[in-house]
Amino acid sequence: MSYPKIFLNEKEDADIRRGFPWVFDNEISPRSKKNFLRNGDACEVFSAAGLFLGTGIYNGASKIAVRVLTNLRAQSLFAPYSPLSFDYLHTERAAEFFCAAAMRARALRDLSFNASDSFRLIFAEADFLPGLIVDRFVDTQGRVFLVVQFLALACEMFKTEILGALTKSEKPFGIFERSDANVREREGLKKNAAWLGETRDSLVVIEENGVQFYVDLASGQKTGYFLDQKRNRKAAAAYARDRRVLDLFSHTGSFGLHAARNGARQVLAVDISEEAVELTRKNIARNGAQNVMSAQAADAFELLRDFESRGERFDMIILDPPAFAKNARSLDKAYGGYKEINLRAMKLLADEGILVSCSCSHFFDTERFYAMLHHAAHDAHKRIQIVQKRGASEDHPVLAGSPKSEYLKCAIMRVLS
Repeated sequence: MSYPKIFLNEKEDADIRRGFPWVFDNEISPRSKKNFLRNGDACEVFSAAGLFLGTGIYNGASKIAVRVLTNLRAQSLFAPYSPLSFDYLHTERAAEFFCAAAMRARALRDLSFNASDSFRLIFAEADFLPGLIVDRFVDTQGRVFLVVQFLALACEMFKTEILGALTKSEKPFGIFERSDANVREREGLKKNAAWLGETRDSLVVIEENGVQFYVDLASGQKTGYFLDQKRNRKAAAAYARDRRVLDLFSHTGSFGLHAARNGARQVLAVDISEEAVELTRKNIARNGAQNVMSAQAADAFELLRDFESRGERFDMIILDPPAFAKNARSLDKAYGGYKEINLRAMKLLADEGILVSCSCSHFFDTERFYAMLHHAAHDAHKRIQIVQKRGASEDHPVLAGSPKSEYLKCAIMRVLS
């Protein structure tokens, strides 16, 4: 059977051979245009010398021209079907493929999580399903909610099959689609956010490490809650007993509430979003932590400078900012931002205080992150002992050859004068 073929330019195949799942438009040889590829076509990718590299979905509207689904012909979803026909998109074979993929992803999570846990069920390319994010939330009544994001044409075109597979495997009480990220527009797709099927209350309560949280599935950031920090929140809380804790960029107060539960003397959670702070206050009340923890809306950079001028001191500071580096061009500016908040936090810590510092930008890689911490400590005239180097929870696997999937850094350190 003849397939549309994508040939890469010379020396552009090395990353793909190592497992990188994207082919960028500028990596494709001009001779590939003779194949009259249409957006959504299944295609085979070859090196300039003709070595088969993988099978994927073509999208000429995106700079990521091909998202690779498989690099083995025998496992290709498309083998039984004509690549220039859209008939295969709604066939039993396609449904089987995505059912198997969903079960494979769930089997990995079952090694580390219980059925009552909330976790990321599918992590896009890291689970071999390009552009697809599925977070599984279990509320305190035991009901399963799925929040799905179709962020690329490669998964959008299989939406019916994917939702059918998820419904069959997870039996959710409700499914909310959060396909409202800007990356959709770069894929030539419209944004969408809505309940799929019966409408449910979008404000649910989950439990994590013994702490309960309200999660806003419809309006919260990303899918409503940052599941990737689950293990890190528990690890950081182990250092919180009897300490005065400052939780900056707190979102809905998850790090701070873990600290409060573990015996912190006082916790202040700070976020720039009034909506996030209001939900933090609801979380504080739900966990009965009003005597220990409070929340306020403020700009973290301004607040750190204000605390320094007032001579405030904390025994523990948690920094979990948004991604300062959205692309490679912003790295220098991001470095300055990360360094400033860490330097100021170190100055505010009492001697032998604990600093928990995070970065969720894959562009700001591990080497650069730890170099920044070293330089911040030097300029703050502090010494640091890094006691834990951590990443995302097990439900966010790292795909070998795909650095984008290894994005989260979390350092727990002791800061000394």
